[in-house]
Amino acid sequence: MSDPKILASRFPADFTFGVATAAYQIEGSTRADGRKPSIWDAFSRMPGRVHNRDTGDVACDHYNRWEEDLDLIQEMGVEAYRFSIAWPRIIPDGTGRINEKGLDFYDRLIDGCKARGIKTYATLYHWDLPLSLMGEGGWTARSTAFAFQRYAKVVMARLGDRLDSVSTFNEPWCSVWLSHLYGIHAPGERNMEAALAAMHTTNLAHGLAVEAIRHVAPNVPVGLVLNAQAVIPGSDSPEDLAATERAFDFHNGAFFGPVFKGEYPASLLSALGGQMPSVEEGDLAVISQKLDWWGLNYYTPLRVSDDPSKDAVFPATLHAPFVSQTVTDIGWEVYPPAMRSCVEDLYQRYELPDCYITENGACDNTALVDGVVDDQRRLAYYADHLSVVADLARDGYPMKGYFAWSLMDNFEWAEGYRMRFGLVHVDYDTQVRTIKTSGAWYSIICKTAGAQ
Repeated sequence: MSDPKILASRFPADFTFGVATAAYQIEGSTRADGRKPSIWDAFSRMPGRVHNRDTGDVACDHYNRWEEDLDLIQEMGVEAYRFSIAWPRIIPDGTGRINEKGLDFYDRLIDGCKARGIKTYATLYHWDLPLSLMGEGGWTARSTAFAFQRYAKVVMARLGDRLDSVSTFNEPWCSVWLSHLYGIHAPGERNMEAALAAMHTTNLAHGLAVEAIRHVAPNVPVGLVLNAQAVIPGSDSPEDLAATERAFDFHNGAFFGPVFKGEYPASLLSALGGQMPSVEEGDLAVISQKLDWWGLNYYTPLRVSDDPSKDAVFPATLHAPFVSQTVTDIGWEVYPPAMRSCVEDLYQRYELPDCYITENGACDNTALVDGVVDDQRRLAYYADHLSVVADLARDGYPMKGYFAWSLMDNFEWAEGYRMRFGLVHVDYDTQVRTIKTSGAWYSIICKTAGAQ
């Protein structure tokens, strides 16, 4: 087992250690205090969409137990808390009336963090689009970008004075491709034209929100959280190498390109430009405003090979076999070197600001036995990946913080409650929280780093 004190000593003195959650995954109380349904409330009720037809109706009951959960963060010595704000609580229909009770909840949460000396890193959008906006087309409709800008302005006007940092979106790859092309996440579309429309609307919404944040709360550092794919070729063949570049442009370039270069990848436009929505004059300038930081969510590499079939749709790739024999309980390959190569590659291709690892962790479904969850596989995953981050910081990359995913077990989207990522075990019948072996280990890192 990696010695947590030695590992902690390898990080810069000003490095931030945190934990992360998301509103729909933990809050519950989906009908409380004026909140209206999100697309996930509807999606999770459709047969065959979510394992066991699980929903976020109760989840971890964080809406009622937030003080207990903040006490847990404080007890673990964690310096920063990354959480998301639920748009359906703030503006329940997406547009129109502002719900003061929703803002009140986040007032209490943020004040509770401040009272405990916990830094606040808020995310404005972690996939819970107000369901009412689907009547206009949801993320495929340009109007949603402007609705999001207003939402960002409302949130920051009320809460921005106490936020240490804010990100506009969490993992647009998921809310675009996984949600509109592959149909795995809400709203469950399987249509390239819809996905491309959602891609541009999301990128535009990000840029418009950056404008709103800078106008209302100019002192709050603003960023964007991306689950950049570490794309690795299945072989050294010219075909697989070319496929890797296409996959990079599709999975990463679709967001990094417009945000950090002011342009969509040429290969994407060449292959799919005919299905793209109108990119209006000035859109890319709005999207590519300078950011203060960016967040990387990393779990596993993407290994690809060329799909030679004539009817293959861009990026025309197939999944290549895993190299590592180690997989997590959700079936993802454990391969820490890809985390390093991903960061190196992105800094080589783009002019990027400071970086936070905003999510990293492992699904380990080790059970609670006699009051203990001895999740050694998760602990090993954290140790190996934190070592990579320490090496990146040592080698001059601007790594500023690390947020473990997740504080506690929660609603894991299409997987329902069967997959557990938490440092803290949650008994969903009793809502009892139990710090796992990995959580105790991470706590030592946080406390040691804080004492340096």
